[in-house]
Amino acid sequence: MGSHSITEYYSGTQLRADRWSNLRETVEGLVAEGLSESRETKLLVRASELLDALAPIEAYWAFPGVLAFGQLERMLTQRNYADLCSATQRVVRGLTTGAYRRRHIPLISDDAEGDELEDAASLSVEARSLTKPYFEVLVVDNLSDHQARWLKDSLHQMRRLEDPFIYETVIVPSLEDTLMGILFNHNVQAVVVRPGLSLRSDNDMPILRGYLKHIPEDEDLDALASVDYGPELCRLIGLVRPELDTYLITDRAAEDIAGRDLGQCRRVFYNQEDFQELHLNILRGVSSRFETPFFDALKRYSRQPTGVFHALPISRGKSISRSHWIQDMGAFYGSNIFLAETSATSGGLDSLLEPRGPIKQAQQLAARAFGAKQTFFATNGTSTCNKVVVQALVQPGDIVLVDRDCHKSHHYGLVLAGAQVVYLDSYPLSEYSMYGAVPLREIKHALLHLKASGKLDRVRMLLLTNCTFDGIVYNVERVVEECLAIKHDLVFLWDEAWFAFARFGPTYRQRTAMHVANTLRVKLKSDALRQAWEKQQSELEDADDATLIATRLVPPPHARVRIYATQSTHKTLTSLRQGSMIHVNDQDFKGEVEAVFHEAYMTHTSTSPNYQIIASLDVGRRQVELEGFEFVQRQVEAAMSIRRAIARHPLLQKYFRVLTAGDMIAEEFRQSGLSSYYDSEQGWTDVSESWANDDFVLDATRITLAVGGTGWDGDTFKNDVLMDKFGIQINKTSRNTVLFMTNIGTTRSSVAYLIEVLVEIARDLDDLLDDASKMERLSFERRVHNLISNCPPLPDFSCFHDAFRLDPQGATAEGDIRSAYFLAYDENNCDYLELDGSMKEAMSSGRKLVSASFIIPYPPGFPILVPGQVISEDILSFMRALDVSEIHGYRPDLGLRVFSEAALQRRMNEQFEKS
Repeated sequence: MGSHSITEYYSGTQLRADRWSNLRETVEGLVAEGLSESRETKLLVRASELLDALAPIEAYWAFPGVLAFGQLERMLTQRNYADLCSATQRVVRGLTTGAYRRRHIPLISDDAEGDELEDAASLSVEARSLTKPYFEVLVVDNLSDHQARWLKDSLHQMRRLEDPFIYETVIVPSLEDTLMGILFNHNVQAVVVRPGLSLRSDNDMPILRGYLKHIPEDEDLDALASVDYGPELCRLIGLVRPELDTYLITDRAAEDIAGRDLGQCRRVFYNQEDFQELHLNILRGVSSRFETPFFDALKRYSRQPTGVFHALPISRGKSISRSHWIQDMGAFYGSNIFLAETSATSGGLDSLLEPRGPIKQAQQLAARAFGAKQTFFATNGTSTCNKVVVQALVQPGDIVLVDRDCHKSHHYGLVLAGAQVVYLDSYPLSEYSMYGAVPLREIKHALLHLKASGKLDRVRMLLLTNCTFDGIVYNVERVVEECLAIKHDLVFLWDEAWFAFARFGPTYRQRTAMHVANTLRVKLKSDALRQAWEKQQSELEDADDATLIATRLVPPPHARVRIYATQSTHKTLTSLRQGSMIHVNDQDFKGEVEAVFHEAYMTHTSTSPNYQIIASLDVGRRQVELEGFEFVQRQVEAAMSIRRAIARHPLLQKYFRVLTAGDMIAEEFRQSGLSSYYDSEQGWTDVSESWANDDFVLDATRITLAVGGTGWDGDTFKNDVLMDKFGIQINKTSRNTVLFMTNIGTTRSSVAYLIEVLVEIARDLDDLLDDASKMERLSFERRVHNLISNCPPLPDFSCFHDAFRLDPQGATAEGDIRSAYFLAYDENNCDYLELDGSMKEAMSSGRKLVSASFIIPYPPGFPILVPGQVISEDILSFMRALDVSEIHGYRPDLGLRVFSEAALQRRMNEQFEKS
């Protein structure tokens, strides 16, 4: 049929686009001049096969629609090749340009209408903003063709000129078709569930039935055979696409429906065909997501005539328009940004520090979108968000468990809070000079150790990064549940700086903090959990720590859900730089935290926040609620395309390799056995079991490319090759890898360009080696060997010096990072020692060397030393082996900053006197 088998496609949308493109090429061949009979027969068969392949796909889309698709089939049967070619070209152009969103596209038109299929990109920004947004409504009912046409016509007749949106209707017959439809058709914004639906779908296309694997494992569709499908379907839609509006039309009595879990169902209609009411409700539901309170308020403010007798000379653009020297700034940015620039909190605007109007409303809408109970905007990045949460929840002396290779803002936040820090070691990936994530057994071991030492009551928070910079994703549900089984009121801070997009992909959502918090709230109230907990308590009554670590622990019913997430919205969603959010799902927030959280927020939030950033957060929320599912789907598809292209290209395989889940996650943490998303022989791998159960999974949108085979280290490859020669921007590197990240703005053209660049680099290397002398080739091979095989082992956290431990004789590892940090403010307390000189001599003499600073090499970008930490031989060896040009906190001209022996002794004496 097509050029590829179905297993070559990661998603149904890719398959659909390719099939339509193949059909267009085929029917264009049928109208070519000089077509032989044998060639015609071959193309006719191919076109028929392609239409047969598209038929089960197009049942889920409004354009071109079932009726129009039937016309294409009749044209082929009647061998009306000219009309078939024209109609197919119009469909493909309509799909490619998105013109079907703006107007009705007939399959056959006269020449006067032929220019209507303009590309949306060719329209001006102003013209596009005036176009009514388009969406599709999925109606679920087992109808005849005649009934389906009547229903569509009835809804179509409800349209009014003043309607803010345009929608078309798609009708499917069954519960399974609905679930496949909402996971396949990203245009769907609302689902109308009618009484006549059936359970099973007749569609047996594997790539479409694969969407059913997004249903949670504990949902058994076979068990629905004897129940009312309508309410159950509403509930299932709420699980897989919670952002969609659902409407239930039922012939059951109201008392039969009351109390049922209907997911996100907005309204129930009882046995009536009131199409106008349904139409208005559909529009109102989408309007509630389209609303942007602060962005709209800021636009209104910018249109008002205003006299400025306050701060900000740049407000209204006055200081620019009156200038003789900075007119180019006004020309570059345009007028609107200055018309909307103000320090006012009145005039329809609001205060970020004390929101009561549109900012408050915008934050509430963001909480709804991300599944939080409260959401707070930040205009100076997630670094500030992290400090706000830590300061609000942690008091001096509280113990905090934190992954050592987290973002530096967490370390500084813990300094400010005066926390007693227990650093947790992630598993190392020494061959790539990066860390993975913290195994659950490490976390449980630390908690149980603190419990045995009588310190569990002081443990306040677990702080982890999900996903990590390199794309390692925790099993958040398991981590939270098992930690709560040890300490029932533990607070969790999940740094989701790189994971804001995950909420809007069904596969990803299950591993987000807010989703787990909401799921756990329900789970803790269930009889099943109470019984499982009681049973396990009796079984583990005398269990030792080794048994507890090896056992999947059940949280107690009285556990408190106290989960926070910080997100860099600007990193993975639409927002201006530094736009971030704090999401809260804490059962004790109102009673215990709210007041101190407000104080912490006031401490770290500017009194002059940037309104443009706040507005962009508001608009970014609107976008993800309406098209986040589509954009995240395309983001993942783009990443998978890169993975497949590199895996299948013989030349690229000579010098590059995409690291797989098997490379970055040890087998013991991959219970499903999944090792790679794509295999060049078997195609795509089903990831549903892995994402549901494995301790760690790999975020497919983060593509770690091993470049050691090129002879360049990661930093050189990033700066001297990718950026300077080809204009490709990336951020993260390690000694022998670079990280490519797709996002919701990544286009197919960008992906194609990246592959072209990598191929060109590989060809240049081939040419270079072909002309190389024996010595040059030997030099290249040694560089490659050094980058691939001679990687220094990554050191674990050593320990805090006794001078910075409240309990120096204790068995637990917590340390007072704050005291060490501020002790170093006095230069008289510090010495500078050279790595291979005075430091080596001091360690050889038996002196304990203690870091006075954060030491952060780039790459890998995490502290290998923190204030108060003992410098071990492993850390020293790692620092000597580093061949990076940037080490924050280290001065090559002076050496490493350490505490003097006298300062440490004074500190020890002070500790002794206090005790």
